[in-house]
Amino acid sequence: MTDIKLHPYIHLQLQHTVFDVKWMPHSAKFLTFGIMPNGRGSVEVYEMTDGCASKVHEIPHAKGVKNGSFGTSSHIQRDLTTGDFEGKLRIWDLEKPDKPVYTANAHTSIINSIDAIGGCSESAGPPSIATGSKDGSVKIWDTRTTEPIAIMQPLPDQIRRDCWTVGFGNSYDTGGRHVCAGYENGEIKLFDLRNLKVSWETNIKYGVCSLEFDRRDIYMNKLVATSVDSQIHVFDMRTFHPKKGYAQLCHRDKHRSTVWAVKHLPQDKDVFMTANGSGFLMLWRYNYPEKRTRDNSGGGAEGVTGSLSLLEETKLTTHPMVNLDWNCHMKGLFVTCSLDQNVYVRFATGLAD
Repeated sequence: MTDIKLHPYIHLQLQHTVFDVKWMPHSAKFLTFGIMPNGRGSVEVYEMTDGCASKVHEIPHAKGVKNGSFGTSSHIQRDLTTGDFEGKLRIWDLEKPDKPVYTANAHTSIINSIDAIGGCSESAGPPSIATGSKDGSVKIWDTRTTEPIAIMQPLPDQIRRDCWTVGFGNSYDTGGRHVCAGYENGEIKLFDLRNLKVSWETNIKYGVCSLEFDRRDIYMNKLVATSVDSQIHVFDMRTFHPKKGYAQLCHRDKHRSTVWAVKHLPQDKDVFMTANGSGFLMLWRYNYPEKRTRDNSGGGAEGVTGSLSLLEETKLTTHPMVNLDWNCHMKGLFVTCSLDQNVYVRFATGLAD
């Protein structure tokens, strides 16, 4: 992997704030999710042609839309899941987007994060949706019912921490699926969905902006979490020590700004990109140690972390870059957005194995 470069391709200047972007599977289209100046929500579909992107459709929302996912989509039907500022979870058939095919009053406050799994991916298990909200709860949804099939939330006498991010993992068989959640106070909790319990938790001291497993459909390998304190945390999830937990690598962003998002390259689980509050995108590679475990003097094996290499970086704006999405079918192509109402399509070269 040499001479990696990040190249500009398309730049859109919009008239509203965008919080999330997603590629439509098996197409040359991407979607933006955000809020208009009047407070109404915006979901826009753009199609790329000859180096340009044109808006081909818009799905109006009464309230701002924070996020979207195609995770439950099949190869035949492109179902879009959205979460909005008033806590509503909706699914849309993009062939007939006049009204949602599914609606649930998911939360009492804004849905900060959505992850969906089980569509056309290789993951085992049925289609499921995870939502994390300002109301402090994480909920799992089966689209055959409008009630959650699992709720993870504090007890009535406990403080409700704002859940900022959720992500599925360990979906290598029908009983292994987990969901991980990150909270405003730095807590990270891993929930075992089969046994409905917290299988692991830690605290990185500062708000967890984004987290993602390097692959959701394999036995847990690595988990990357980013924070408001400009830190990137990489956890080796293969070896759990009863006292020390999972081995952790902590790297501070050199720009000393919030790391808003992390997304792994679909074609290489050891490469990921982060988006930060200084307007930078940074492309990283995780380097494994010679041995991933060692014997602990207190008994049992403990994990050993590797190192991070910065492959390339680029500055797009002076405002925060808040989200990005890799294209699953064209290696190196990605779309990203910033809080100054800009959307960028770029591509990385030099990523060949």
